[in-house]
Amino acid sequence: MLRTRRLVLRAVDTLEAERVVAGRPDPQDRWAQDFPFAGDVAGATMFLRATAAYGDLGPFGHYLVIRADDDRAIGGIGFKGLPEAGSVEIGYGLVTSARGHGYAAEAVGALVALARGRGVSRVVAHTVQDNIASQRTLDRAGFTRTGTEGDEYLYELGL
Repeated sequence: MLRTRRLVLRAVDTLEAERVVAGRPDPQDRWAQDFPFAGDVAGATMFLRATAAYGDLGPFGHYLVIRADDDRAIGGIGFKGLPEAGSVEIGYGLVTSARGHGYAAEAVGALVALARGRGVSRVVAHTVQDNIASQRTLDRAGFTRTGTEGDEYLYELGL
């Protein structure tokens, strides 16, 4: 579990990821009204595939982004696989009701700190060119745009 000033990032297990993909919470799950959105489902699906292929991903898995003041899941963030040659890729997303409050940059900062603490030397991220909010999130988290690939901007942060 990772904590920031306003958030808790809690690692999901396969059962919870399956509930996110299905959009069916258990009674103990506390989700924002608009959780999960398509990005949450995609992140949880990628986590399930990676876990099936590689086993336990340890800290390089998928996390729910939970707002600390009401204990509601408002999105997801995670690594898109294990580090390779000192580099790891991240992805993130928040439900519409949680956007515009700086939560994404706060969550990205926590994931970057985790990667740094595990000896990763570079974190990369991609965002579509028309997603200005995501670009600002990466800028605020210290990333630099390094190029384009199709309709995506590529970002990198050296640690």
